[in-house]
Amino acid sequence: MPAYWVARSKINDPIEYKKYTDRVPDILAKYGGKVLARGGKYQVMEGPQKFHRFVVIEFPTFEQGVACFTSKEYDEAAAFRRSGAGEVETIIVEGGEATPP
Repeated sequence: MPAYWVARSKINDPIEYKKYTDRVPDILAKYGGKVLARGGKYQVMEGPQKFHRFVVIEFPTFEQGVACFTSKEYDEAAAFRRSGAGEVETIIVEGGEATPP
């Protein structure tokens, strides 16, 4: 069953943030990740207006999504944005039927 990274971000330093985004495509490919949405037109329907960039990435499985996010390669790339170049909230959610609470 596929799983999805859903990320909301705010870019504080575009030059440093680009050092992160330049590395990510190869890392995602290694884990079977496919970008479904990145940047582009959006409208916040509810919630804080803090974030201005939204990303959705599909992985073949939940485990591959987690493995990608926790990989050494991703951690090294994310260090550029984690140093203050950006603020990000990322979740991984499994696709399919919703389960009861």
